[in-house]
Amino acid sequence: MKKITLLLLIALFSFSGCEKDDICDANTSTTPRLVLTFYDINNPSVLKSVTKLKVVGEGMTEGIVFNATATGDSKYLTSANTISIPLKTDADTTTYSFTYNYGNSNPALVFVDTVTINYSRNTIYVSRACGYKTVFTLSPSNAIIHTAVPSSSDTWMRYISVEKTNIENENETHLKIFF
Repeated sequence: MKKITLLLLIALFSFSGCEKDDICDANTSTTPRLVLTFYDINNPSVLKSVTKLKVVGEGMTEGIVFNATATGDSKYLTSANTISIPLKTDADTTTYSFTYNYGNSNPALVFVDTVTINYSRNTIYVSRACGYKTVFTLSPSNAIIHTAVPSSSDTWMRYISVEKTNIENENETHLKIFF
C-alpha cells in the first residue's frame, strides 16, 4: 500500500510542474498592415488592377514580397487591385516608392510615385504567447504626402482617399488610390 501511495505522489508531483503551452494561435490578430485598394479614376466605383507594381520602402534595397514562390524581381511585383503594406512600428512615418509598370523597356512608360504615411502608434498587449501588437491612427492633418519621382513628372496616382484613419485590422480598405 505504501508503494502505491508513493507512486501516486510521485506521479502527482511530476504533472504539477507542467504548464500550458505558450503558442500564439494563427488566428490571433497581430500588427495590421495598411490596406490599399486601387480604382479607375474615370469610373471611381470600379476596381482597377495595377500593372507590374513594385513597392519599396525608404532605406530598403528590395521591395515588398507579393509573390513568395516567384524568383528574381517577379516576387516583388503585383498586378492586383488590393495590396497590404507594413508600417514601421518604431517610427511615426513610413515612406514607400510605388513603381508602376516596373521593368518596362520604355522608360517613358515607367512611373514612380512616393507616398509618405504619417501616423501615431499604440502598442497593445495581446497575450503571453503572442506578445504585443501595434495599431496605428493616421494623422488628421497630413496623413498622406504624395509626390512624383522625379518631382517634375506627373504622378500616376491621381488621387488618394483616406477611408479609415484607425488601422486596427486588415479586413477593410484604409486608402483608396485612383489612377
